[in-house]
Amino acid sequence: MSLPVPDADALAHSANLVALIRSEIAACGWMPYSRYMALALYAPGLGYYSGALQKFGRDGDFVTAPELSPLFGRCVARQLAQLTALSAPHIIEAGAGSGRLAVDLLSELDRLGSAPETYRILELSADLRARQRALVERELPALANRVEWLDTLPERFSGVVIGNELLDALPVERIRGTGHGIEEAGLELDAAGQPVLSWRTAPPALSDAAVALRLATGYETEIGLAGRLWVAEWAQRIDCGALLLIDYGFPQAEYYHRDRSTGTLMCHYRHHAHADTLWMPGLCDITAHVDFTAIAQSAFDAGMSLAGYTSQANFLLNCGVLDLLTPDADPLVRAKQNAQLNQLTSPAEMGELFKVICMTRGIADPLIGFARGDRSHTL
Repeated sequence: MSLPVPDADALAHSANLVALIRSEIAACGWMPYSRYMALALYAPGLGYYSGALQKFGRDGDFVTAPELSPLFGRCVARQLAQLTALSAPHIIEAGAGSGRLAVDLLSELDRLGSAPETYRILELSADLRARQRALVERELPALANRVEWLDTLPERFSGVVIGNELLDALPVERIRGTGHGIEEAGLELDAAGQPVLSWRTAPPALSDAAVALRLATGYETEIGLAGRLWVAEWAQRIDCGALLLIDYGFPQAEYYHRDRSTGTLMCHYRHHAHADTLWMPGLCDITAHVDFTAIAQSAFDAGMSLAGYTSQANFLLNCGVLDLLTPDADPLVRAKQNAQLNQLTSPAEMGELFKVICMTRGIADPLIGFARGDRSHTL
């Protein structure tokens, strides 16, 4: 791979995480891939998201929609304004990243006269919490007292829970079909004591979850059990409100299409994408696409209703992204806005790959974000 060479501090950081992974494998003999992914991303102080490395934006590893343009947050705010009016004036953002989306949402909601009474952020990373807090206090001092940080999910909640590019970073099980059933990927130590990928017969619970997928022999993919459980937990706690999730992925029939035979796992490092998920753990983001059929089913089984599912492009257009452009602006400003709009909505950029799904309880009104182009029938 032709990737940027990490500096000495980054190499040491990754080496410390590898040592932790190696010690756990040595103690257990074998580590499920989902456990490896959880450590690589969330091990306290060492995982990709829990460490202090720059992750978002031009100086990080990837750019998310909120960092790309304020148009994204302003559109999402319009949907949140409708949802909080129909439920309760409270918002929880799960995994707020740099904090940019929180700032854009609160700013636009305030402009619309729909600022929530509370805006809580569920964030496990102390480093990201500090960055989020600093951004909110710097750019929205008048609303900063409404922002709180949570360590755990609330027991009960009414309002809107939003997650942008969260599900793709939850640990997944890595599986493959064989002539005798389903195998599960994991890690063991080779003769030199280094973690390497290996396969074994999947336990009954995982095999049962995969049986409906009818995987062909040699077909390798992922199954997001953690994402399903996360959605089910929220669904059980929301009394009246919505779960609004934005991420890249497919309906189940597309996710497990016969031509997608090597899965969707991918790493991001310094704006380079690569598929070696064992390379430099702690320095790379590891992601898997979202099976939106499974997400909708998990919420439905817990008593929520599917309010809409569509592409990011359709959602933003439905929420009036074109109305937010400034046609009389300076030509350079307008050109920048047009470029941002293209990245957010073009099928060749984020517009088609990224999807928006909303599950609700106690809300019957049609939602503006899904007024046209709803694809719920594909799930």
